[in-house]
Amino acid sequence: MFFSQNQIWRPAASALLFAAACALSAAGSRPAIAADQPAGIVHKISLPPSADLQYKIKAQQSGLTIDGTGQVKWQAGNGKFSVSTETRANLFGKVLEANSSGDVDQFGLAPAVFNDKRFRKQPTITTFDRQSKTISFSTSEQTYPIKGGEQDRNSVIWQLISVARGSESKFKGGSEWRFFVAGQRDAEPWVFKVVGTEKLRTALGDVNAVHVLRAPPPDDKGQKLDIWLAPSMEWYPAKLRFTDPDGEYIEQTLEAIART
Repeated sequence: MFFSQNQIWRPAASALLFAAACALSAAGSRPAIAADQPAGIVHKISLPPSADLQYKIKAQQSGLTIDGTGQVKWQAGNGKFSVSTETRANLFGKVLEANSSGDVDQFGLAPAVFNDKRFRKQPTITTFDRQSKTISFSTSEQTYPIKGGEQDRNSVIWQLISVARGSESKFKGGSEWRFFVAGQRDAEPWVFKVVGTEKLRTALGDVNAVHVLRAPPPDDKGQKLDIWLAPSMEWYPAKLRFTDPDGEYIEQTLEAIART
């Protein structure tokens, strides 16, 4: 859902959000085992109820202030999940469609496929083949083994939410939560750190939100992500903010929730 929008607002930029270019492996090669890809960790999880979420989006990019809206459809039940995102910019119309779906296993969300369609770009497909235990990409020959718990950029927020709901007593300031996350053409470890609890003003009223930070590694000049999860609202994301090293940002704030 939430991790593709830097490229929406600046469609001329070619870099993928939170990803570096990866070397292509030879066709038909065996899965490339990443040295920093951890083995799966079994967390206690509790999936949030199915819901449609509406967001207001504000961005400061290249000296321009851009407004837009976002919609997230989260569905979970009968051992399955899906999360679909549609984002619109007032100047451009629809600029992003992203979908992730799969099963729920002992590690939590187990994506099967991640589809990503960005403004003026061809759609991409990331596949999690559970039989061959391999992650593969439609735009890259890079592959990764499935060890358990791997996520895509659309599902990882909802895996984080499910872990927070299931391990609330451990989801405290200073705790860190690690996931291996696949994008459009490669995958990498992400670390989320719980900063603490803060009061947040939204269209639905003031909420006490748990502030979670995903910062790039010290030697990476990538984008920083701040997430505010609202325990009183089933831990749905009340606010997200993406900040570039130059200070430009994209912010989305929860406007409405419809339980489905």
